[in-house]
Amino acid sequence: MKRTVWKFGLYAGGVMSVLMLASLPFEKVIGYDLALVVGYTSMVLAFLFIFFGVRSYRDAIGRGAIGFGRALAVGSLIAVIASVCYTATWEVIYYWIAPDFAARYEALEVDRVKASGASQAEIDKRVADLKHFTELYKNPAVNIAYTLIEPLPVGLAIALVTAGVLRRRPADDVDSSVDASGAAMPAGSR
Repeated sequence: MKRTVWKFGLYAGGVMSVLMLASLPFEKVIGYDLALVVGYTSMVLAFLFIFFGVRSYRDAIGRGAIGFGRALAVGSLIAVIASVCYTATWEVIYYWIAPDFAARYEALEVDRVKASGASQAEIDKRVADLKHFTELYKNPAVNIAYTLIEPLPVGLAIALVTAGVLRRRPADDVDSSVDASGAAMPAGSR
């Protein structure tokens, strides 16, 4: 199981990481809202490796059979490995490539709340919340936790669906027309 989980987990994590890095130059052009859609779409596409990984495990190791629980475990582990890859990539981006991300996001959200026509009290509360979030996000542990929460639920949902779709009971090991030695039994003795 380890080999299958690592292989497909790293494939999914690699795809998510590459797509995140590839979309980074277009962040300002497409805006945060569309970047969010592109990001989650790329996660779903990358998490298709969960399906392929569980199917590979079922066919190669399970000899064509896998229970729901085992399929869910394999899929969930693939999702965790991919999510850790995604998180590691984001940490590199956040601390070395785009360290001003939180400040830019805060400024964007402040502009949005001001443009929404909200009362000054609502604007002040939102600005205070954003400043608090920006300070929290500077802490690597909080940053990692927030980032890990982005892809993991998506991956676990796909693992759940995959487990339901790919579960298969084992075929009967002994055909009723064959005795224990493998010889065909006479028709009347079945």
